[in-house]
Amino acid sequence: MTAEKVSFSSGDLVVYPTHGVGKITAIEIQEIAGHTLSVIVVLFDKDRMTLRVPLAKAKVSGLRKLSSRKEMDAALAKLRGRSRAKRTMWSRRAQEYQAKISSGDPASIAEVVRDLFRNVGQPEQSYSERQIYQAALDRLVREFAAVERIDETTAVQRVEQLLSAA
Repeated sequence: MTAEKVSFSSGDLVVYPTHGVGKITAIEIQEIAGHTLSVIVVLFDKDRMTLRVPLAKAKVSGLRKLSSRKEMDAALAKLRGRSRAKRTMWSRRAQEYQAKISSGDPASIAEVVRDLFRNVGQPEQSYSERQIYQAALDRLVREFAAVERIDETTAVQRVEQLLSAA
């Protein structure tokens, strides 16, 4: 095993692009279909899910450590900008938003939150817009809360304050 591959250790908080923030519970050696593999066991409390990522595929799969404070601040700065929602068909925009959320990049997720945020007095969102907005907000808030070491409720309030101030 190279030093690069063992950059994760038990107890680390990590981000998996399609599932968000999880905690490494163990790095195990398992036998799967006759092959011996080292796997990173990641627990996602919120989803009650455990994921096993082969150590060799961790980087390719997008598994990464939490964002730094600087990266999170840059992502949150995007919330202050103006919404850049394009006037293309909703189905196309929805696909783009889902791709940004699944990328796991906090800056991209913040763009989705900014574009779909509705302030008081703005027109209602459709069901699918609310679903995508909530998914993006949850993903952003979980990582923000983990980086700042605060609870998710406080993180939601701080993110919504930034959005309302924009």
